[in-house]
Amino acid sequence: MNPTFSIHQLASVKGNRLLYKDIDFTLTAGNILYVQGANGTGKTTLLRTLCGLSKPLRGTVDWCGKSIYALNEDYARDLFYLGHQAALQDDLTPLENLAFLLALVGEDMDDAEARRVLETLGLKHVLHLPVRLLSQGQKRRVSLARLWMQNALLWILDEPYAALDAEAIRLLELRIKQFSEAGGIVVMTSHQALAMQTSQLKHLSLDNSFEH
Repeated sequence: MNPTFSIHQLASVKGNRLLYKDIDFTLTAGNILYVQGANGTGKTTLLRTLCGLSKPLRGTVDWCGKSIYALNEDYARDLFYLGHQAALQDDLTPLENLAFLLALVGEDMDDAEARRVLETLGLKHVLHLPVRLLSQGQKRRVSLARLWMQNALLWILDEPYAALDAEAIRLLELRIKQFSEAGGIVVMTSHQALAMQTSQLKHLSLDNSFEH
């Protein structure tokens, strides 16, 4: 499958304030779209709209030529969304949380592979602890572990580097690049400059026009 993700004339409001308008872009297999903008320009609203969690004022969001609103669950199966909140169960361990989150999208977890991923992300010594005892950075890494485990064609990542140390950021950038090179599509925001170098990287400024 060669996925395409197209947005046409998208506009959104918050309250009575227009956040952005006339957003247009088309992403194909391997593309990474880096969304930038000052606080309050609507980055999170845009990403939630691309996921189908918020309705735009006007415009369309199409996945493989069809509206995401018509696709419903078919779109959800192809999508991985990471928001600001960790969305973890406080009383479960990292492994239990990962199994629970994968089950929500109908996927089984390979315990050995999950343990390997969590250990690679620096969580070896907290695997037995409930996540309520973990730091914010550790919780973030538990959520991010799904990027190594979950089958999806489109990643939408809102501030994925938040609360991560330099080594975790390096691992995450490497994983994003690997996913792109395998034909996945990524839309992401970050307050940090991206270190990755790839010809597939595109930029969208909510203050300016779309840059190729």
